[in-house]
Amino acid sequence: MTGRVRKGIILAGGSGTRLHPLTDVTSKQLLPVYDKPIIYYPLTTLIQAGIDDILIISTPRDLPSIERLLGDGARLGIRLHYTEQPRPEGIAQAFLIGEEFISGQPVTLILGDNLFYGDLEGFREALSAGSGAAIFGYPVANPSRYGVAEVDAQGAVLSIEEKPSEPRSNLAVAGLYVYDEQVCELARELRPSARGELEITDLNQAYLRLGRLRLYRLSRGTAWLDTGTFESLLAASMFVGTIEQRQSVRIGCPEEAALRAGFVSPETMMQALTDAPASAYTTYIRMVCEEIASGV
Repeated sequence: MTGRVRKGIILAGGSGTRLHPLTDVTSKQLLPVYDKPIIYYPLTTLIQAGIDDILIISTPRDLPSIERLLGDGARLGIRLHYTEQPRPEGIAQAFLIGEEFISGQPVTLILGDNLFYGDLEGFREALSAGSGAAIFGYPVANPSRYGVAEVDAQGAVLSIEEKPSEPRSNLAVAGLYVYDEQVCELARELRPSARGELEITDLNQAYLRLGRLRLYRLSRGTAWLDTGTFESLLAASMFVGTIEQRQSVRIGCPEEAALRAGFVSPETMMQALTDAPASAYTTYIRMVCEEIASGV
């Protein structure tokens, strides 16, 4: 990678069939995790890491609703772009759809239904690393649900398998990836899997064969949750609710992330809140603005 990654993609497509009937008339990414739409959480993760140029990919049905929710990013001091994924043909398809946006630069991709909380220093390190690709490993109790990475004693990646029936480790590959300028070229060389998709695991294996794939372990102080099932959606809501109620902070608040990243000033944010509803969420953002403006 040449320089620090500044471009990010949120893949918010898919049909959300596992969440039927909730997703019959709305995007999975617009369902609530406690007090915010799901898409707020991956957006916040990117902003916290310093990503300020972001492409959101979603279905033709759902993209207008997501764009109405988030706008062009100006109020956050970032740039948001939107494009359609006509059919759900795999995570790696994002790099073909987003090739013009990527424009030969390194890029990070986060899945639109993934929630990260805690120490993400490894992610920041990966964004500033050299050439190649970075994936993030997280120990789970049910690795067969995920892509699974096998590593040696030194932490080097030996293999990656997609949803293996007999996993070689309990290290799941989280829905967060960092790639260098070669990603679109390698994505074009992929062939659909047996389920008709361009698999992100196949893309990662291509980097592995080139000897240019790194794995960063998410620390024990980091929480990673996906929200693709009723059970995981409920668990994520309970987790967020518990933290917010106990600590009086907000998880997945893009306004706060933008303020703390210096993308937008407290004065500009306060002006943007002039016509905002008098909700607890708005009150919290105002409090953050006052805190930053006072230098606390």
